[in-house]
Amino acid sequence: MSALTYGSYLEIEALLSLQHPRSEGPEHDEMLFIVIHQVYELWFKEVLHELDRVVVLLSDGDATRASHTLKRVLTILKVLVSQLDILETMTPLEFQSFRARLEAASGFQSDQFRQIEFLLGVKREESLHRFAEGSRARVALERRFHEPTLWDAFLEYLSNEGYAIPPMLLSRDVTHRVPLSAEVQEVLLHVYRRDATNAELCERLVDLDEGLQEWRYRHVKMVERTIGARMGTGGSAGAEYLRSTLGQPLFPDLWEIRTKL
Repeated sequence: MSALTYGSYLEIEALLSLQHPRSEGPEHDEMLFIVIHQVYELWFKEVLHELDRVVVLLSDGDATRASHTLKRVLTILKVLVSQLDILETMTPLEFQSFRARLEAASGFQSDQFRQIEFLLGVKREESLHRFAEGSRARVALERRFHEPTLWDAFLEYLSNEGYAIPPMLLSRDVTHRVPLSAEVQEVLLHVYRRDATNAELCERLVDLDEGLQEWRYRHVKMVERTIGARMGTGGSAGAEYLRSTLGQPLFPDLWEIRTKL
């Protein structure tokens, strides 16, 4: 058996063999486009890994470590935003030089990003149908679709802490978005006023919500800057669809209480 090395541990040879430009030449900027999106997928994998850990920590009643892990996720989101700065060094003409080679490939087909949305409560059944039945992506998304969300785990945690979370929310249909709840808002107000540890956990959830909204906004502006009002690849609505996702908080109860604190 050969000794473990940096290259073998990280499988560098395999990693560096995964970039395959399709344009003739190939066009210089296609390599950047491929690398950026492959790196995004790696970060999405890590975000899912960390958010799943948060759910476990909340189940264990460990608010301190859950807050720490959420802070890590927020830091990753900032990296995701900064990667758009790199992508925006590519001009519209440079992107058009190879865009036709993408054919039907589209960011809509990122099952890992859809998994993140599902875990955070943004569940759309139609998203499942973009992936072939029995495929790795479809199986993973179907599991996420039927699993409780991060917010459900948080409400269960608060209930275990002795807070009066409505039973109907603890046994709700998790395939639907969590509705606004006046009862939950009253609990959250009490947490902020009298429970510093759990108030910090609430603020980390707000950070996560705001961080994802920031990424969505920057993504929209990057698309508008690069392709304007054109249709996206794969027949998507491009920037028009992306704009429709803005301003939709993941955890609306945490935002609703701001005017009452």
